[in-house]
Amino acid sequence: MAKRLQVILQDPDYREIQRMARARRMTIAAWVRQALDLARRREPLADLGKKLAVVRAAVRHDFPSGDIGDILAQIESGYAGGKPE
Repeated sequence: MAKRLQVILQDPDYREIQRMARARRMTIAAWVRQALDLARRREPLADLGKKLAVVRAAVRHDFPSGDIGDILAQIESGYAGGKPE
């Protein structure tokens, strides 16, 4: 379900947004929705402390790994549709 959002802007701010929307051949509403979507994606979804704790826990593990050159070659082979060697 869609919801209406009303935002009060000063005239100079409105004109600037209007100019940017016109430059992209968009309506002001579409430009604002796009700007809000981009801003929302940049916001962290979880608490920074929690993210750091997860990363710190992950780096405590010491699992064996292959040679980075071999791993990258296998990845590239997969992109090309080949079989890993």
